[in-house]
Amino acid sequence: MSGFTEAALEKKLAELNSSQQSIQTLSLWLIHHRKHHKIIIKVWFRELKKAKPNRKLTMMYLANDVIQNSKKKGPEFSKEFLSILCKAFHNVTLDPDEKTIVGVQKILKVWEDRNVYSGSDIEEFRKATHHTEHILNTETEPPLKKIKPGFEEKDPDSSPARDPPDPDELIKALQDLENAASSDAAVREEIANLPPEVSDVTLLEKLEDKKAADKLSKQVNEACSLLNNYNSRLQQELEDRKQVAKMLNDYTYTQRSILALSEQKLEEYREKLQKVTRVRNELKSHLQNLPDLTLLPNVTEGLAPLPSAGDLFSHR
Repeated sequence: MSGFTEAALEKKLAELNSSQQSIQTLSLWLIHHRKHHKIIIKVWFRELKKAKPNRKLTMMYLANDVIQNSKKKGPEFSKEFLSILCKAFHNVTLDPDEKTIVGVQKILKVWEDRNVYSGSDIEEFRKATHHTEHILNTETEPPLKKIKPGFEEKDPDSSPARDPPDPDELIKALQDLENAASSDAAVREEIANLPPEVSDVTLLEKLEDKKAADKLSKQVNEACSLLNNYNSRLQQELEDRKQVAKMLNDYTYTQRSILALSEQKLEEYREKLQKVTRVRNELKSHLQNLPDLTLLPNVTEGLAPLPSAGDLFSHR
């Protein structure tokens, strides 16, 4: 790996994107240079505060990956990060969108479930997000467990707090599966039409001469090549389907979380609308009970007019 300098770290943080590969690659580099953990976390926090709102969550995902994956090699990162995490969570959630709130919620839940930090520390992190605390403490796990069977809710091989896939990437991945090996009817038909001699050892006894044996040998080699190629394609399809399953799981989790938050916001605004409507109705009632000043008698009728400013200061 390349040597560590503060400038190199700043450059890598600037190039960081929300993909799992980008986060994990930089995380491994940081863990490799863990003896510089104090400088790393100082620079990370400085860049976090400077980052645009849509990149702050990615920076938190990086911290999450470093904290969890560095535990086996030493506690340096988890201890040093602890000193600034409250400020970091506060900064990230100053002006959050729904995606950021969901991401922060997932990170805190993972840390709580895996005892990454103590319960009191987790509580302090949540307090640091006081402006979204009512949302972060909303229980959203039960509805998320109703995900269609076949998709794991948590992926043990990677960080559960990763960014959801871009919809266009997900659509393309699903479209690519339409041309996968299992859908290749032509090759499947070719395999089905292979002569029985290539797969039945007992038929070798019927060979009458070397010419027949050479012909069968050629057929067997062609069948092996065909099957090896098809099996490789099926293996690749299996990996692709696993990846798509992870993408669907992440996307579904995020969308359901966002839906829960949207429903909560809708309910809050309905309550506000009811309060405003109630005040409007009460105001109408009060207005109806107020006297009409235009109908009151003219109390100044018959009185001498008020003196002018000139009259008040005139000398006699």
